[in-house]
Amino acid sequence: MKTDQPTYFINSRQSVFSLNLKEVWEYRDLLYMLVKRDFVTFYKQTVLGPLWFIVQPLLTTLIYIILFGNIAKLSTDGMPQILFYLSGITVWNYFSESLTKTSTVFTANAGMFGKVYFPRLIMPLSIVASSLMKFAVQFGIFVLVLLYYVVFTDAVHPNWWVLVTPFLIALMAMFALGMGMIFSSLTTKYKDLSFLLTFGVQLFMYITPVVYPISALPEKFRFLVYFNPLSSVFECFRYAFLGAGSFEPVSILWSSVFIMLLLIIGTVIFNKVEKSFMDTV
Repeated sequence: MKTDQPTYFINSRQSVFSLNLKEVWEYRDLLYMLVKRDFVTFYKQTVLGPLWFIVQPLLTTLIYIILFGNIAKLSTDGMPQILFYLSGITVWNYFSESLTKTSTVFTANAGMFGKVYFPRLIMPLSIVASSLMKFAVQFGIFVLVLLYYVVFTDAVHPNWWVLVTPFLIALMAMFALGMGMIFSSLTTKYKDLSFLLTFGVQLFMYITPVVYPISALPEKFRFLVYFNPLSSVFECFRYAFLGAGSFEPVSILWSSVFIMLLLIIGTVIFNKVEKSFMDTV
């Protein structure tokens, strides 16, 4: 006699190193739905709607030009101020948004996690993917401004390093994902860490070359900046598209190794906490 066999086996006996990518792929429709939800609900009942994707970086760039460019007189390595600050803002917005939203994935979605089963990794991945849509719009604005300077001036000189842009984006996504999973796991028990992270991200921006080039720092202290794995990402991005900066290819290797290790650690902690986080949230 033929008996019905279960389609899925749900249990907690899995390696903490497992990403369950096969199962994540089977739930790709849920991933798409969550990305769409984030995009629609975030700008629902706003006057400008998705236009905030454009307005926000342009206004921030204008403020940075006034504060850091004209008042503080910070160097931009001879690059046009609008391109220098817009490039930094575009890259930084993607990283900071992915990190801060991923860091609250357990506490913000506890209700959903307690009602239905799905691979928990879907949630942080959906945040990184939805932030990528916003990045794509802002990156498009940056490219349009860049094209104007390339066609009508001789101030910038893009080079073949632009080909590594997808790799740089992947590094930022993995760094935000790794750090976010660590903090999301810790905030299930220590909720005040979410406030500390918000403050920490703001400070982190100032030890990352977002509003200044590394060449503006005293030479004897420049090597310290490269301990920050994002420094080489920002310098490479600007060097690729603007043709200026103090980019060193070996620094990308260091950043890649550090970020991969961080992602592994984040995965281990995330997989360990997801089995019991409902008892502490």
